[in-house]
Amino acid sequence: MQRKKIIDLTLSINNKMDGVVITPAKTIDKNGWNATTLNLYSHSGTHMDAPLHFGVNAQTIDKLSIERLISEAWVVNLTHIKPKEEILIAHLDGIADVFKAGQSILLHTGWSKKLGTAAYRDNLPRISVELANWLVEKKVNILGVEPPSVADVNNLEEVTNIHHILMKNDIIIVEGLCNLEQITTPKVTLIALPLKVEGGDGAPSRVIALQD
Repeated sequence: MQRKKIIDLTLSINNKMDGVVITPAKTIDKNGWNATTLNLYSHSGTHMDAPLHFGVNAQTIDKLSIERLISEAWVVNLTHIKPKEEILIAHLDGIADVFKAGQSILLHTGWSKKLGTAAYRDNLPRISVELANWLVEKKVNILGVEPPSVADVNNLEEVTNIHHILMKNDIIIVEGLCNLEQITTPKVTLIALPLKVEGGDGAPSRVIALQD
């Protein structure tokens, strides 16, 4: 059997991230084992949103169907995108013609390289209303992006509108991806597993791609 290449698309959680505090809880010297206390913002690092996040409906992260967390995903090369640029249907190139309902889309912008800079949050490329509506029309399963949001986090009206368009139509949103440059095929098997937080509005997630 041919072995698949496994690519980790997940940022490592650490104390440099906003909303993350990791402190020692136990030590070998004092307690006989090492352990830490994790204080995590629900949308820190690589994470998945639940509709509750923007009040679209009452669906929480622990109630997402696990069957949807593994899917075929097309990878769109958008490394030429400019800061703050809107991502349009035209940017999808040939993928728009071959996409099938129930598949997922990963947008490779290279934006994860800006992690740790002000630009990572403030100048991110954004999903246009045009593209959001196309994603709905095509019944996209998961939309994955490298920036910490699918829309301008400094524009409440925009970020709310884009999330509402996607979430009202049952599109799962994964934000804060990385390592998409390691994918060398146009399509992969995407596995996106959020922490099962009861009643959660979102959760940090381990996301990997399986490439033939």
